[in-house]
Order: sequence, then C-alpha cells, then structure tokens
Amino acid sequence: MERSRPKKKGAAEARKTLNFRIIGTPQDKPFFFIVIILLVFGTFMMFSASYIWGLTEFNNGYYFLQRQLVALFGGLAAMIAVSFLDYHFFQNTRIAYLAFIVVFGLTLVTSFIGTSVAGARRWIVIGPINFQPSELLKVAFIILMAYLGALNYPKFKHFGFSTLPFLMVMGLCCGVLVLQRHLSGVLIFGAIGVAMIFVAGVPLRHFAVLVGAVGVLGGLFLTYKIISGGGFGYITERIQSWQDPTSDILGSTLQTYQSMLAIGSGGIFGLGFGESRQKHLWLPEAQNDFVFAIVCEEFGFLGAIVVILLFALFVFRGFYIAANAPDRFGMLLAAGITIQIGIQAFLNIGVACNAFPNTGISLPFFSYGGTALLIQLAEMGILLNISRQSNIKE
Repeated sequence: MERSRPKKKGAAEARKTLNFRIIGTPQDKPFFFIVIILLVFGTFMMFSASYIWGLTEFNNGYYFLQRQLVALFGGLAAMIAVSFLDYHFFQNTRIAYLAFIVVFGLTLVTSFIGTSVAGARRWIVIGPINFQPSELLKVAFIILMAYLGALNYPKFKHFGFSTLPFLMVMGLCCGVLVLQRHLSGVLIFGAIGVAMIFVAGVPLRHFAVLVGAVGVLGGLFLTYKIISGGGFGYITERIQSWQDPTSDILGSTLQTYQSMLAIGSGGIFGLGFGESRQKHLWLPEAQNDFVFAIVCEEFGFLGAIVVILLFALFVFRGFYIAANAPDRFGMLLAAGITIQIGIQAFLNIGVACNAFPNTGISLPFFSYGGTALLIQLAEMGILLNISRQSNIKE
C-alpha cells in the first residue's frame, strides 16, 4: 500500500516561514486579552509570593521579579513574532521530526549529565541561566503528535496508523522522563497524548486499547519500582502525605499543610495584596508550585474563582480556535497546546487544595520560571497564528 503523503498545497505552505496574508489579519482578540490578564495577574502574584524569600536569601525582594520580567518581555516578543509565523512551517516533515529528535536527545543527555537537584537530573545550567529541556520537549511532542494525526487520518481504521505511531512517541517521552524521576512530567505527557489521540478521531476501539495498555503498563511499572525501591519510594510518601496532611507538618507534609492554611486564611475576600502570612518562609517554594495558595490567602475565595474562571475561559477559547482552524494540523496543534496549559492548571490547583498528591507541577503564567514562561508565550503565538489564518479562511 502506498504511503500517504501530505497534499502538495500543504507541503508548499509548510516551506513558508512567513505568510504575508497574515499581516493585518485580525487575531482572536478575546483569547489574546485572556492571556494578557493571566500574565499580568500571574506576575503580580509571583512577585508577592517571592518577595520575602528574595529578601531573605538574596537581600533583594525584587530578585525573582527582575528575572521573571526578562523572560516575560522576551516571551511577549516571541509571542508576537510567532503569531506571524505560518504554523504550517511546523508541518514540514523534516521540521516536525528533527525538532523532536534534537529536543528528545537533549532531554536524554540531561538525564545523565544534567545538574542534579534533590536527586533528579533535569536541569541544564549555563551561567545564570538554567532550564529544563523537558519544557521544550512538550512543544516538540505536541507538534509531532499533531503532524502524525494530520498525516495518518485517512488510514485511522488501521491500528498501525491510528494508534501505534502515537504510542511510540508517547513511550519515548515518558521513558526519558522516568529516567529523570520526573513522574509529574510523565503524567502531563501521558494526559496530553491521550487527549490529543482522542481529539484526532482515533476509532474508539483503538483508543480503548491504548488507554488500557498505558494504564496497565504504567501501573505495573510503578508498582515494581515502588516495591523494589528503584528510586520511586517518594511516591508512597507523597500519597501518604496527601491522605493525612497533618501527619508530618515539619517534614513530608509541610508544603501541603501550609498551603491549606494559606487557602483557609484567605476567607471570602482575602487578606489583601502583599499581606500573606504563609509566604513569610512558612510555605516553601511559594513562588513556584504553590503560588495559587498565596492567591487564595491574599484575594480569598473570590480571587480563587477569578483564576479558575480565567483558565476555564482560556481552555474554552483555545478549543474554539482549534474548532475553527483552517485544517486538521492546525486543529490538533491548537488543541494540544490548550490541553497542555489546561491540564497543568488543573493539576496545580488541585495539589494546592490537596485534591491530588503533591506532584511538583507549576501553574502556567503564575509560577516562577523564565524558560517555562518564554516557551508558554511562544505557544500562545502559535495559537494566535492559527486564529489569524482561520480569519483568512473565512
């Protein structure tokens, strides 16, 4: 059987780096403003959550804010630039595969020679800059999954085209993250992959086989690692801490316990911006994984509802862009990015409220992390570009 190929028109568009018809074409303004509101609110909250720690550790309360602003302005520039970059550029076979291979290789190498933090090698440090290649791998993963979904769609009735290629890409990504003891990353990649496969329109019987296989193999692997003491014993500890957050408030449950205190202290209207008590070194890493708890403490239940509604609107508008994309690749690309941000926000907020065990997942646009913010804003540029080309189509 002849191998299916992208249409000639799509291949030609994929070679373009700039579609001049896009210039002057309106983008999705509601989505753009939602992103800006999340970004501004998130930056203020990151600053509030990090001020005391910066003052104590670096004798500069603006230490984290200054670094985050560099990434913020760089990210905004990237978002604007990418919004004019024809997203079909990523549909090019060489680009899709080469980007994935390079970033996957970098992530794999980091597993062995990267900087170790808390026993996990996930970071590359170059002078004052440190970043996790796995953040960039998310983008390459989504692009390749979207490419495969668009390329193989006509042959989805065959398991070898509908499910197997996706499963292989997911297996590679999850495997390298297991080497880094980055199980929260495994969870995110797995969730993004399964959701994208469903959105791609894979036959339900194939989808059921995929979900069952992933669940069984993942469960067996984790059970073996935990029982054999293969470096994953902390999973059991985190589950126990989740079940009883008061069992070790000076040790394993410290973050969860202090997060719950912060959320409870906020009441309905909160203590006011900058007035959090838990950020005074009671809640570790307040500016990272638990910034939502500080939002709740300073702005109360109403502030929490605002954040949740903003992310809900983000997801709704992201799927709107996906549903109106000019082609299948654009639809899957927009859906994948939207799913990524939505899943991270859902899990982070759930952890802060102790609905889930502590996973170490950051809150998009809110948590401190220059590389992650830069990449997220570049992804927003891709979504805006898809929305621009949807307007051209109309």
